[in-house]
Amino acid sequence: MLRPVSFKTFVAWRYLRGAQGGESGSKFLRLISYIAVGGVSLGVATLLLALAVVRGFSEEIETKITGFGAHVQVENIRHAPLDQAPELMAEIGGYDAVVSVQPVVTEFVLLRRSSQDIDGVGLWGTDRLPVYLEENVISGSSSFESTTSPRLVIGNRLAENLGLSVGDRVTLLSTRNLGDTETLLAARPRLRQFEITGIYETALMDFDQTYVFTDINTARQLLDYTSEQVSRFDVMLQDVTAAQSVALLLEESLGLGILARSIFEIYRGLFAWVDLQEAIIPLVIGVLILVAAFNVMGTLLMIVLEKTREIGIFASMGASQRDIRRLYLRLGSFVGGLGTVIGLIVAWGLGTLQMHYGIIGLPAEAYYMDTAPISMHVGDFLLVAVVSLLLCLGASYFPARTASRILPLRVLRFR
Repeated sequence: MLRPVSFKTFVAWRYLRGAQGGESGSKFLRLISYIAVGGVSLGVATLLLALAVVRGFSEEIETKITGFGAHVQVENIRHAPLDQAPELMAEIGGYDAVVSVQPVVTEFVLLRRSSQDIDGVGLWGTDRLPVYLEENVISGSSSFESTTSPRLVIGNRLAENLGLSVGDRVTLLSTRNLGDTETLLAARPRLRQFEITGIYETALMDFDQTYVFTDINTARQLLDYTSEQVSRFDVMLQDVTAAQSVALLLEESLGLGILARSIFEIYRGLFAWVDLQEAIIPLVIGVLILVAAFNVMGTLLMIVLEKTREIGIFASMGASQRDIRRLYLRLGSFVGGLGTVIGLIVAWGLGTLQMHYGIIGLPAEAYYMDTAPISMHVGDFLLVAVVSLLLCLGASYFPARTASRILPLRVLRFR
């Protein structure tokens, strides 16, 4: 059995819709009511989209950077090769928090296509291409297996700058240890020819135009490493938030001469920028919701002024001050609730469109990605909805109290 709508709910809903639409006063009230609802909707949608973009930036940057490296990097404090790599690798892998340990041989070398096309690149020797890069190989193959010349996977920006494509051959020259010879005339750079078999793209400009990948044994030969030497170990953890504490633990336990750094320490500036956005943007957009709440207060005060005579009639018919106060509190909750629901729907819809179609593009050289990332969380939607409703309800209290204190006799005698 349907319960009848209460007097307070019925009147509050009619006020919101602007009943008696033929009157100019009601048209004006309807307009300002819609503006109040729109203000709340705009604040809610903007805040949610801002939170989704900031979260998306943080998660995307973390994914890209860990895709290149690891949660923790272990290396020689003097940046010299690490000896006895198998024993050290086994010791690092013995910790419960560690998921995998990847040996890496890396050094800056010269890449030569011809006598005119020479560029400095970071050679990265590894057992296999990181999974994230495998997923972002846009041309060719990510495999290093070859029966002929060694294979090389390069970034798309480097390929564009030097006019390289899959199948081209280049020469890498290592100048490592040249300073150890007695004379510069006796110095000979170590060089080797490679075939480009893959091109990757991550939108991280500094990486896409700098790093080239090959198998670890080929890198050892070019850089004059022994079979038990590596440049560093890339360590992946079960929980990235524990990276800093695990780095400190490894540094203490592995002894002097070992440097262990977390991803948050290596890319401190980048993560500090993301943290700053996470702190400032919700604060700024939160002010927008607060302004919308005050707009609700102004709207309700104008409705009180416009409906003063009706308030007097309600009071003379037996409505108590509490009833009238609840009527306007309910009206404020309708404005806030409707605005919040519309804002939630708009934010979810626009966020979904951006996630699937990447409508908003970004300059990759400035933002490390070519489209605005979105990461929507149900918890954010619930929190923003509750805060918005509470602010609108709080903003309704003063107009509601003002309406409840109107004296019916004085109002009814006023013309």
